[in-house]
Amino acid sequence: MNNLKQSIAWWCFAHKDLQPEPFLRKVAAMGYEAVDLVGPEYWSLVRDCGLKIAAINGHNSIEKGLNRREHHARIEGEILANIEQAQKWDIPNLIVFSGNREGLDDTTGAHITAEGLQRVAGAAEKAGVTLVLELLNSKVDHKDYQCDHTAWGVEVCKLVGSTHVKLLYDIYHMQIMEGDIIRTIREYHPYFGHYHTAGNPGRHELDMKQELNYPAIVQTISETDFDGYIAQEFVPLGDPEAALKQAFDLCTVASA
Repeated sequence: MNNLKQSIAWWCFAHKDLQPEPFLRKVAAMGYEAVDLVGPEYWSLVRDCGLKIAAINGHNSIEKGLNRREHHARIEGEILANIEQAQKWDIPNLIVFSGNREGLDDTTGAHITAEGLQRVAGAAEKAGVTLVLELLNSKVDHKDYQCDHTAWGVEVCKLVGSTHVKLLYDIYHMQIMEGDIIRTIREYHPYFGHYHTAGNPGRHELDMKQELNYPAIVQTISETDFDGYIAQEFVPLGDPEAALKQAFDLCTVASA
């Protein structure tokens, strides 16, 4: 067991009434160590508040991703530029996307996605950055997205063959697509470089109104000796700060 490093997903909590600096200082005071998916205009502020940046997007477009060779040159350029920024700002993870199927079969899609990642894996290794291919549900939020099952993502990682190409295991998304969260973590955790959380259904707080047993899930992650970040990526229905404190405490207790 090890205490997990926790992050928050900026987009879930950023809104027009949010005052970034006071909010980030409160997040740091709660015990969070990092922020996910925060725009570069806030990177200096994040660091000034004693936080790190855990993950940013490695390239544009969830839908037009790595499973099409016609996107590879564009994505390669974007990822290489973001690897440079990640190295400069000590950002450990760049999130990458398969793209939508659009009729493409899963076997072919996996091979093409791996080809695209092989183009940039060496640069990621040299920079000490991990490219994390995000698992998303294609049932509710991202219709037709190809990397929608753990086994498919694992196959891509195997085809690439780099320790710096892993999966972003999003617990909310995979509960929708396949469930069996704890068994999956135990079996495939070597391929998971980053985690996202949210309650299901609804993508809200990690409370008793949703179906996932987060204390048991977090304990399982901790038992794998995972040394990356678990990021809270839920959209709070109630007070954001109270929800973040509750989620932090839950994960801290479960991983103790």
